[in-house]
Amino acid sequence: MELISNFIELSLESAPFLVLGLVIAGLIKAWVPTESVAKHLGGKGLWPITKAALIGAPLPLCSCSVIPVTLGVHRSGASRGSTVSFLVSTPETGADSIAISYALLGPFMAIVRPISAISSAIFSGLLVSLTKEPEIEKVEEEVHHCCSSKKDTDEASADESSEINTQKVSPVSKTVDGLRYAFTDIFNNMVFWLAIGLGFAALVDTFIPTSFLQQWGSGLLAMVVMVLIGIPMYICATASTPMAAGFLLAGLSPGTVLVFLLAGPATNMATLAIVKKELGSGALAAYLIGIVVAAIGFGLLLDQIVMLWDINILAQVDGTHEMVNPWLQWLTGGLLALLTVKYSVSVMAKWTTVRT
Repeated sequence: MELISNFIELSLESAPFLVLGLVIAGLIKAWVPTESVAKHLGGKGLWPITKAALIGAPLPLCSCSVIPVTLGVHRSGASRGSTVSFLVSTPETGADSIAISYALLGPFMAIVRPISAISSAIFSGLLVSLTKEPEIEKVEEEVHHCCSSKKDTDEASADESSEINTQKVSPVSKTVDGLRYAFTDIFNNMVFWLAIGLGFAALVDTFIPTSFLQQWGSGLLAMVVMVLIGIPMYICATASTPMAAGFLLAGLSPGTVLVFLLAGPATNMATLAIVKKELGSGALAAYLIGIVVAAIGFGLLLDQIVMLWDINILAQVDGTHEMVNPWLQWLTGGLLALLTVKYSVSVMAKWTTVRT
């Protein structure tokens, strides 16, 4: 019973911030056309790479759905460095992940996370820009399924044509379409891993004492383990947050948790394959080195800052939980529960159809 109670409590605490993040993500989807993004990412040097990181950071795309968009950006004239910078920053952070980070990790981590994500994207982009551009064949247009249905990647790759059509739609309809996208496609993409993360956090909160991992939950070795866990995972920035909260509750240092938050959403096996085919082996090596070095570097720096300034992350989390009225938690939690049931029913219906 305590496990179920902790799971419900964590879900309710994150629900208002998750809904807020989805609303912002929907508005971005409705009003930020992908074709305009590509126009700003051409050229070489630090500024285009920095712009790519800043433009990609708030966009509501996970590490899977960002792939076809990134291909379109690169083939629209973006440099290799800008392409990688966009590819790293977009899944590492976003409006929804920042909101839920505030709820589950506290205000300090909610600020540190996007700053670290953007900085790591710029660093990775600069490293890739220093590599030699090979003569390689272009990637096939079809991007294989990784974390959701093929419909999601098809929609992402069709952004440009859909945006042309929506130019004739009224602002209200455009906004409604964006919100519908956020509360269906985006939410459906993350709901499985979000539930896994909340379940993991509840298990840790119930059965593992805070001091359990403190004796070896920080330092370089622990961060390397987090990198090895995070890089191959198919998990988005929002869904990784409850899992990171579980690590924090178990006694891992904030810096070690940050490493997981940066390395996990930034890449997966599908992304690695695309980078190799589209940009070459040298770019792939630089891409991985950039993510690993930046994640560990920011993790070590964060631990030093927390120690130097005597910041109590867990106390900040408790303070954040007390800010939201219970009725708002139950209202938004009920909404997300209904969306989860709706998605589960649709998945079961599809599975039954395939079986028959």
